[in-house]
Amino acid sequence: MDGVYVYDAIRLPRARVRRAGGTLAQVPPHRLIAHLLSALEKRHGVANSVEEVVLGIGTVTGEQAGDLARVAVQAAGWPDAVPGAVVSRLCCSGIDALGRAAAAVSCGMSDLVVAGGVESMSRVPMLSDRPLFAADESLGDTTGFVTIGVSADLTAAVSGFTRDHLDRYAVEAHRRASEAPEQPGIVAYQDSERFLERDEGARAGLGLDALSALPALFTEDPGWARIARELPDLPRPEAGLHTLATAPALCDSASAALVGSEAAGAAHGLRRRARIVAVTHAAVRSPLLTATVEASRRALAAAGIAAADLDVVEVNESFAVTPLLLTRELALDPGIVNTDGGALAFGHPLGATGGILLTTALDRLERTGGTHALITVPAALGLGSALVLRRE
Repeated sequence: MDGVYVYDAIRLPRARVRRAGGTLAQVPPHRLIAHLLSALEKRHGVANSVEEVVLGIGTVTGEQAGDLARVAVQAAGWPDAVPGAVVSRLCCSGIDALGRAAAAVSCGMSDLVVAGGVESMSRVPMLSDRPLFAADESLGDTTGFVTIGVSADLTAAVSGFTRDHLDRYAVEAHRRASEAPEQPGIVAYQDSERFLERDEGARAGLGLDALSALPALFTEDPGWARIARELPDLPRPEAGLHTLATAPALCDSASAALVGSEAAGAAHGLRRRARIVAVTHAAVRSPLLTATVEASRRALAAAGIAAADLDVVEVNESFAVTPLLLTRELALDPGIVNTDGGALAFGHPLGATGGILLTTALDRLERTGGTHALITVPAALGLGSALVLRRE
């Protein structure tokens, strides 16, 4: 993938979903992304030249149905001539949006595109769109779909990770999240009723004893019966493995990156911050949650680098097993993986996550002087996506 530059990458703070109403629960999703579009215009003045806005959304129903990208463009006061599009690849939707923008620039179809994602899980709950793979049990034998938490437990058991491994990872994840430096890519959300400038959810001083006392979440899930029938040789963890502490939190957020050609950057006086050098997708037979490994290997091969060349790795913490597995399978230094915390502490806003990880990775590359970053996200149905970034 040649000549695809990231000129800016910004995001909102992640606001936790709460029963009494989270910080951003009263903000419709189109307003979340419109806030970032307004910020991009204020920074760069490029609204008249952006050829498309592409958003990833995980749950496309209700207030997130229809062409939310086009609605957000108009809500931000951008020119009526700017089109918008929505893509949905479940949790991988944000990377998919970035990939489609990068492909359009790489092949010369577009010169300047905004790509990102949005998810208001407070207002549009996960699976409220009643996707066929989850709503029609008769498809289970075809798709292999089970609750993604069951997939996580099974993957941990097959891979040899114990409850203690997962709990210890969560303790470290919260420590890193609590100590994370300020990220320039975070754009505060402010209106007449609320102000949010930092990610919510990190718990400083979280101890292993507290986590060890939590009950497992998925021991009674009916998906285990299907696994026992279809895959009788795979181990089932009798006591369960993942808990509320080792599962990703629900949250509301949005992300947006300004992606374009070298010519577009020169025309608008934009600074090249990074190049997108590879975007890849992979799939495995569900119920295993392992596609990030194959997607990452494909992305590294496409970028022409080895895992040892990576300086930053952001893998979505779609349960604690995901980063542990990727770290082991790619022989990564744990010190470069999710260094500033992740979804266990801050949450996983589905379609917004890909852009959030890109923003976090780019901020860290610039802060540390690193060169290469890998971003990867798994999803239900055995899906996984990955992106390699090279700092300019």
